[in-house]
Amino acid sequence: MLAQITEQGLWPAMILFAVTYVLMLVFSKYRHYIALASGLVFLVSGMLPIGELIPSIDFNVILMIAGTMGLVALFIESQMPSLLADLLMKRVGTVQWAAVALALFAGIISAFVDNVATVLMIAPIGLAICKKLNTNPVPFIIAIAVSSNLQGAATLVGDTTAIMMGSALDMSFLDFFWFGGKPSIFFAVEIGAVISALILLFLFRKEKKKIEKTNELTEVTDYVPSLLLVSVLVLLIMASFIPDKPAITNGLICCVLFAVGLIYKLASTWEPKSVLPAIKSIDFETIGILVGLFLMIGGIKAEGVIDLLANTLAEWGGNNIFLLYTIVVWASVVISAFIDNIPYVATMIPVIMGICSSLGMDPTLLLFGLLSGATLGGNCTPIGASANITGIGILRRNGYTVKNSDFFKIGIPFTLAAIIPAYIYLWLMYAPK
Repeated sequence: MLAQITEQGLWPAMILFAVTYVLMLVFSKYRHYIALASGLVFLVSGMLPIGELIPSIDFNVILMIAGTMGLVALFIESQMPSLLADLLMKRVGTVQWAAVALALFAGIISAFVDNVATVLMIAPIGLAICKKLNTNPVPFIIAIAVSSNLQGAATLVGDTTAIMMGSALDMSFLDFFWFGGKPSIFFAVEIGAVISALILLFLFRKEKKKIEKTNELTEVTDYVPSLLLVSVLVLLIMASFIPDKPAITNGLICCVLFAVGLIYKLASTWEPKSVLPAIKSIDFETIGILVGLFLMIGGIKAEGVIDLLANTLAEWGGNNIFLLYTIVVWASVVISAFIDNIPYVATMIPVIMGICSSLGMDPTLLLFGLLSGATLGGNCTPIGASANITGIGILRRNGYTVKNSDFFKIGIPFTLAAIIPAYIYLWLMYAPK
C-alpha cells in the first residue's frame, strides 16, 4: 500500500487534508478561514484540477442552506418557534424530556427531509425553549443535529447516500421497510434510534429542572412563513420521488420559496429594509466551511485517496465475510467522521458490488453496513456532517461557543449507541446462511 501511495503521489493530499482537520478542530473559531485556505491550496497546487472545481462543490447543499436559513429567519420573526416551544413545554415535565423529545422530533422529520434542512427548521424551536427555560442551548442543538444524521438512512428519501444505495440494489421506498422477505434497514436505524434516545436521556440526566405549566401561549404575528416552511417540507418529499431530476432541485425549492417569502414581506410592509434581516441571516461562515470542505474532498478524490481507502478495506477483508462486513461498517464510521459520506459511499458501492460478485454473495449485507456506518460516522466530530456544521453555525450566530468537548460527549456515545445494535441486527438478519 505504501508503494502505491508513493507511486500515485498521494502523500501531499493526505497530509494537507489531515493537517487541515486538526487545525479546524483546534482553532474552531476560524474553521471557515482554514477550510477555504486549504481548499485554495488544493486548487492552486493542482491537486484539485481546475476542471473539477465546480463539480466538487455541492451547490444543492449550499442553496438549501441559504434558502432555508432565510426562511427560518422569517419563521422566527413570526414568533411561531416560540409558540411551538410553549406547546412542547406543556407536554413534557422536565428540561431533560424536552431535549430528548425535540431530538426525536428532528429524527422523524429527517427520515423524509434532508438533514441540513431539518436542523434549520427544528433548531429555532430548541433555541426558543432554552431561552424560556434559561438553559444552555448547545447540547440541545447538538442533539438535534446528531438525531437528524441518524435517521438519514431510515428511508429511501432520507439522504443522498440512501438514494445511491437504493439505486444500487434497485430498491423502492417500501423496500427500506421490508426487503428480500425480511425486515429492512429502517428497523436497524430505529433500533439504534431507541437506544440512542436512552443515551440522550442519560446525557441530559442533570437537566431535572421542572417546566412550569402555563396556559399563556405566544401569539403568532404571521402564519405565512410557517406555511412556506411546511411547503418546503412537502415539496422536498415530493421531489425525492422524481427520477433523474436536476442535482440542485432541492436547493432551488428552498431558494424559490425564500424569494416568495421576501416578496410577501416586502408587499405587506412596503419597507425595503424589512427584508434585510432575513437576507443577513444567511450564515456565510457556515457556507464557507462547506465550500472549503467540498474542495478538500474533491482534491483527495482527484488524487485517488478515496479509491485507495476503498480498495484497502476490500483487501483487509479478504474472503472472510464477517471480517469484511465488520471492516466495512466500522471503517465507514471512522472515515465518515472526517470525509463527507457522499463521495465515500459513491466510491465504495462499485467496490462492494465487485467484491460480492467475486465471492458469489448477495451485496445487501455489505451495502446496508456501508450505509449505516457512513451515515452515523459523521456524528463523531463537529465537522463530520453538514448538519453538524449547520447546527454549530446557528449557535455561533446566537452568541454561543461550541467546544469540541461539547460535541464529543454527545456525538460519540450517540454514534456508538446507534451503530452497535444496527451492526448486530444487520448481521443476524442478512448474513449468508
